[in-house]
Amino acid sequence: MSDAAHAFVPGHVTGFFTVARGEDPIETGSRGGGIALSDGVAVTVRPGDDTRVTLNGEAIEVEAVERVLNALRTTATVTAETPLPLGSGFGVSGGLALGTALAANAAFDRRLSYNELVTVAHGAEVQSGSGLGDVVGQARGGVPLRLEPGGPQYNYLDAIPARSRVEYVTLGELSTEDVVGGDTDALTEAGERALSSVVEEPTLATFTRASRRFSREADLLTPAVKEVIDDVAAAGGDAAMAMLGETVFALGTGLTDAGYDASVCSVYPAGATVEDGPPTA
Repeated sequence: MSDAAHAFVPGHVTGFFTVARGEDPIETGSRGGGIALSDGVAVTVRPGDDTRVTLNGEAIEVEAVERVLNALRTTATVTAETPLPLGSGFGVSGGLALGTALAANAAFDRRLSYNELVTVAHGAEVQSGSGLGDVVGQARGGVPLRLEPGGPQYNYLDAIPARSRVEYVTLGELSTEDVVGGDTDALTEAGERALSSVVEEPTLATFTRASRRFSREADLLTPAVKEVIDDVAAAGGDAAMAMLGETVFALGTGLTDAGYDASVCSVYPAGATVEDGPPTA
């Protein structure tokens, strides 16, 4: 057991997805596509008598983190830093869960494999109602396409072989549990169409178009997000909505060209990793 261990998990914006419920949380998940971001979640785990979690210096309660530590049979102080907003479609809760799993495994010498840790974090997210596919995408990195739902032993992954500058603007939060907890048949049908189109033509341009169409067909596009997307289109760019949040992402300089003060990062080609020293989010 060490004094502390560190992990970095890329952020993740989902462009489109389906919902698949299984009898086991590990079988539950989503098919879909997303982008791993160089803006991510830096997690440090230190052994402690009880579990405490802070994000950007503020104490928070994250059920998925508690479930991960319970699964690893331990308690710890979890300190996380990120430039990404919580609850706005960037996979921050998934980053906290996966980062905690990776760092706790190192700190407490649990000797679990990467896929075992991803499975633990994915199951914790599903049981907490905070995500269905972010963890798997964050573990893969790049522009992952989730072709089957569930944890890594069920979810076959492909990817779009490309990198790009990514811009984003956040307008507010949306509840993942509220959206995926009700009737998701229409959403899943829209997600299947989007995924099929991207698998047929795996390019970033197709991904963005499919994401934009999905938000309309799934009835998730809010007026505020639509206005930003329309502004980007008028400036000659291409943008879409991040699932699930009132967030717009664009590849290249689309948001900047439209006059928005956008945050800038890039596609992060690697997945989540354990770090030698404290990582930078």
